Amino acid sequence: MSDKYSFFEFFAGGGMARAGLGDQWQCLFANDMDSVKASTYVKNWGDCHFDGRDVREVKTEDLKSFGDLAWASFPCQDLSVAGNGLGIGSSSTEKFTRSGALWPFLDLIEEMRQESRQPPLLVLENVVGLLTLEQGRDFAAICLRLGEIGYRYGAVIIDAKHFLPQSRPRVFIIAVRRDIEIPRKLSHGMATASWHTPTLLRAHKTLPQLAHEEWVWWDLGPAPALEENALENLIKLEGVEWHTPDETKRFINMMTPTHLARLEEAKLAENVTVGSLYLRMRREGGTNKQRAEITFAPILGCLRTPRGGGSRPRIIVAGRGQVRTRLLSIQEAAALMGLGNTYVLPEIYHHAFKVIGDGVAVPSVRFLADRLLEPLTIVARESTATGSENWPVKIYANA
Repeated sequence: MSDKYSFFEFFAGGGMARAGLGDQWQCLFANDMDSVKASTYVKNWGDCHFDGRDVREVKTEDLKSFGDLAWASFPCQDLSVAGNGLGIGSSSTEKFTRSGALWPFLDLIEEMRQESRQPPLLVLENVVGLLTLEQGRDFAAICLRLGEIGYRYGAVIIDAKHFLPQSRPRVFIIAVRRDIEIPRKLSHGMATASWHTPTLLRAHKTLPQLAHEEWVWWDLGPAPALEENALENLIKLEGVEWHTPDETKRFINMMTPTHLARLEEAKLAENVTVGSLYLRMRREGGTNKQRAEITFAPILGCLRTPRGGGSRPRIIVAGRGQVRTRLLSIQEAAALMGLGNTYVLPEIYHHAFKVIGDGVAVPSVRFLADRLLEPLTIVARESTATGSENWPVKIYANA
């Protein structure tokens, strides 16, 4: 058996989960059907194990080896606040939403189970909206399906703000094959404030009893603290292209009194402060009006896939009597995702942010691997080596 852990990466995007897992993990298979993301993946990782087809076209014979982990950062467009709220649809219909591409992935895992080679671990990663959409029914459906195909599972919320100056909370559903014993240090049988937010607790409470029986409260230990001045160290103030004074004035004229007061306070400060600038449509007096909204905080807002000029990420810098604005650069956005200097992004601005906006923060993946995935993989391999048939297995009527 290889010294490296092995994994399959579905809905791989630019391979940010792979970047987070690191060199100690070997990728056996990766897929993404989006041409921009696929091109980015191949430029960074090569095409040896890459498959650009729709996940519905992938067969078990395409997954030629045994993998310790199957990772799926399935599409979030129908789950996020910025999306359309269509959800994941039903696993029993041929009409899927984009986020519903999760179902054929889980069907593929079930087929691997029938071949006695299902991965011991699964990770499903998505936006926190997954927990609340359809009053939690989508989340419950996923949990029940995981149980049907032989897994116990639990979820954690990891926010990139613990590692990077970007607020990027994501839900990670970690499933472990039911025949694998879970070490006590990885699950203390109760929720923890660091990783189980009120939103997750409410979603868990609404799960049916059968899902509760399979639930695991994963414990990732203490949350790391972001280093001081992380944002200031990342954002460049010199040698970059700023908006013209007229363009900056245009944004200022789009602010409400609350945001103007916030800007004036930052402008008069002795120290220069970096903040986020967003264009938002707000309902005022019965009509929609575009507003410029700013926040001065140690972390920037969540990077998203731009769907128009107004949604492009901007920064505002104020202090010592001056105000400057500009677009966030591709290089700065890559750093906000934890990507290294050698990572190659598309040169076209919109394409680069498409890859970034739909990606997972690299340090969040590394943290999860270090605290949970790698310890579980070691136990899973030991169970396989000694024979796992002695572990109790719950039988589902429709399994």
